[in-house]
Amino acid sequence: MAPPQSSRASLDFGGPLGAAALILLLPATMFHLLLVARSGPARLLGPPPYLPGPEALWSPRALLLLLTWLGLQAALYLLPARKVVEGQELKNKSRLRYPVNGFQALVVTALLVGLGVSAGLPLGALPEMLLPLAFAATLTAFVFSLLLYLKALVAPAYALAPGGNSGNPIYDFFLGRELNPRICSFDFKYFCELRPGLMAWVLINLALLLQEAELRGSPSLAMWLVNGFQLLYVADALWHEEGVLTTMDITHDGFGFMLAFGDLAWVPFTYSLQAQFLLYHPQPLGLPMASVICLLNAVGYYIFRGANSQKNTFRKNPSDPRVADLETIPTATGRQLLVSGWWGMVRHPNYLGDLIMALAWSLPCGVSHLLPYFYLLYFTALLVHREARDEQQCLQKYGLAWHEYCKRVPYRIVPYVY
Repeated sequence: MAPPQSSRASLDFGGPLGAAALILLLPATMFHLLLVARSGPARLLGPPPYLPGPEALWSPRALLLLLTWLGLQAALYLLPARKVVEGQELKNKSRLRYPVNGFQALVVTALLVGLGVSAGLPLGALPEMLLPLAFAATLTAFVFSLLLYLKALVAPAYALAPGGNSGNPIYDFFLGRELNPRICSFDFKYFCELRPGLMAWVLINLALLLQEAELRGSPSLAMWLVNGFQLLYVADALWHEEGVLTTMDITHDGFGFMLAFGDLAWVPFTYSLQAQFLLYHPQPLGLPMASVICLLNAVGYYIFRGANSQKNTFRKNPSDPRVADLETIPTATGRQLLVSGWWGMVRHPNYLGDLIMALAWSLPCGVSHLLPYFYLLYFTALLVHREARDEQQCLQKYGLAWHEYCKRVPYRIVPYVY
């Protein structure tokens, strides 16, 4: 077993006590949202309408459906990729190789779902199974995280994550001890990061749209917008799958309960909250307001994609004509910090685009309930916390160059505000 490396002062999320609280709070919040979305009052801050019993949560059929879904996505992961790329350099100076075929998996999944629906697959019945499916996903995430933790106990020191090797089992179980747990070439964290959860999210959205069509004759304009906006977001993530290899989730955080539960349960069952809300609480939406919302989403997407593409292009080839004229600050590590273009506007312009899109996803649900805006509130807190973690890591990595960058780019996410 590798000796602990993380000091108590450097532990994120409130240390072991905070990790223990989140292990309980995150699933409880997810189930609360699922219950209140279908209730009459739909109060975000009120108690759920009822507490489901074991018979409402446990379903062997739901578990089998979930495992079949994971098996399908794992099989698509193993298909020949359009390209294979190398990740960031590891502690032992090696680089792992990753298949880039997420968008290919999305297209094949869409074709299979389309064939299933045309053959009579009752996809519209899926919303009635959300509670047992969420329970099955939570149970799977717990078991999977335990297996990952046990595997990490025998992993070599160079394979451990910078922050998940504290010596406290609860904290390390939550954050993840091993950085890139693999069996042969199958990378569990890379697979879970964008595949099963994101595609299940848009599949649940589609099922909610189909059920609304069954109930009311046709899907509402609001439901169409939510489905379209979020499908664009997922398709974009999978088309630019290679970009995830430079994110904090892949390069810094271990693979433990935080990411396993987030990828397999939280994303599909919480991110589909707007569509769930609209099924049970239909909202009128006129074309003028819909046009404004579409424009808002387009602005957010333009900022999000422009910032991420500029960053990824610069990292691949700083001499690329698209980024060669951008101003930079040299660092002691040999890398350059962008201080013009999108990254001269704020330090995290991609987060700004994300938040604008989050607002656009919520607005079709009207303003009579706070519940559909949970995603915007949660995502704001998530990105502010992630920005603070990123700030600390960049300061340690780049030192004086980072201080200079912060002087040149004083705003973190929102220009002139934060």
